[in-house]
Amino acid sequence: MGTKLSIATEKTIESRQHGELLIPGKPTFHSVSDAVSQIVEAKTPRAWWILFGISAAGVGMLLVCIGYLVWEGIGIWGLKIPVGWGFDITNFVFWIGIGHAGTLISAILFLLRQRWRTSINRFAEAMTIFAVICALMFPTIHVGRIWLLYFVFPLPNQMAMWPNFRSPLLWDFFAVSTYFTVSLLFWYVGLIPDLATLRNRAKSKIKKIVFGILSLGWRGGNQQWKHYELAYLILAALATPLVLSVHSIVSMDFAVSLLPGWHTTIFPPYFVAGAIFSGFAMVMTLAILARSAFGLKDIFNLRVLERMNLIMLVTGSMVGYAYSMEFFTSWYSGNTYELFTFMNRAFGPYAWAYWTMVTCNVIVPQFFWFKKLRTSIPFMFVASILINVGMWFERFVIIVTSLSRDFLPSSWDHYTPTKWEVMTLIGSFCLFFFFFLLFLRFLPMVSMAEVKGVLPEAHVGHGKHHGGGGI
Repeated sequence: MGTKLSIATEKTIESRQHGELLIPGKPTFHSVSDAVSQIVEAKTPRAWWILFGISAAGVGMLLVCIGYLVWEGIGIWGLKIPVGWGFDITNFVFWIGIGHAGTLISAILFLLRQRWRTSINRFAEAMTIFAVICALMFPTIHVGRIWLLYFVFPLPNQMAMWPNFRSPLLWDFFAVSTYFTVSLLFWYVGLIPDLATLRNRAKSKIKKIVFGILSLGWRGGNQQWKHYELAYLILAALATPLVLSVHSIVSMDFAVSLLPGWHTTIFPPYFVAGAIFSGFAMVMTLAILARSAFGLKDIFNLRVLERMNLIMLVTGSMVGYAYSMEFFTSWYSGNTYELFTFMNRAFGPYAWAYWTMVTCNVIVPQFFWFKKLRTSIPFMFVASILINVGMWFERFVIIVTSLSRDFLPSSWDHYTPTKWEVMTLIGSFCLFFFFFLLFLRFLPMVSMAEVKGVLPEAHVGHGKHHGGGGI
């Protein structure tokens, strides 16, 4: 009896260590390759064409909005003194936040050896690239005279003028461009083994050539794997501090000012927690849609989704704590202007936006304390959408409420977005989904190489308790 128990315990330990519990359904190397590659190799489904057409139409609308903005100027927006930032910077901060989950899942969880990340890391990395592209668009068009944007770059120009290195706009340029470059390299390096798999499976000559070029001559030899793992580790180490630095620098666009509601030291950690929170919510939304559309329920399984919900519970609680601390510090500081700003947020003309933010970001994640709800696909799908709605309103509340109520009542005014701002916001989502649909159709949405690495088949001695012989 004791021997049977010890063997059973050993099997359980082995299965946990070798990832059998991470991917249910007893998958093999071949079944993983088939499940992921067939999405790229199969005929394009009609639903994809419909969604792609809608996204392409939205991108066309976005281009019209930008073209009209360049032609007429930012007067077509609802911006006016004192509200010089509105939907433009709100959308910028929102999209930068969406991109944070990709680097966290790929880099930090990789360094912490969290093997459950292998199901969603490729998804999240791609999302990061597309979200940063959407984010970079808004500061570009926000400056008004787009053709003079090169003034913010640290490059000599015909006016012999250098940019102001104390300007947060320049800090954003360095932080976001570095983040985008490292994230793009990290994503592409991770793709190389899978691109080689698609090359080997390709039936047309054109696909073989294209995937052959993109896979950089990958053959899967020991030396190549050694260099690949080292490169991946180095990029993960480079990307890790970027998760903390990028949104901290974005938060300093506000924190270094003297405006009530902005001039606070809590902004960097508060913004980082909020970015991870919203990023995981977007990954959750997309993963649930993909698992249903492409039949990847074993790979995007409930164990993985539950872990993501727990991270959202933690980061959502941190965001809620930050909200309460903002009110406490505004009262404890004795600063009349600070206290008025936060009371105005909760009970002023934008109170509807503030309480939408609190409901979506603080109350909704608390339901994840209950296992039944955090393992319910319909609930987590609705919750993930509500969280991102709340995180968008968080940026709106921070920016607009502080600007609309200046130090002097004579400077107060109400900001109302125009149809052009609303259309640009919708267009940015269409641009994101346009890129994402292309990614789903032409590249493997799951990292086959990493998923195979957590299967029992990947480990020496697999099957020794099952008559497999071992090695």
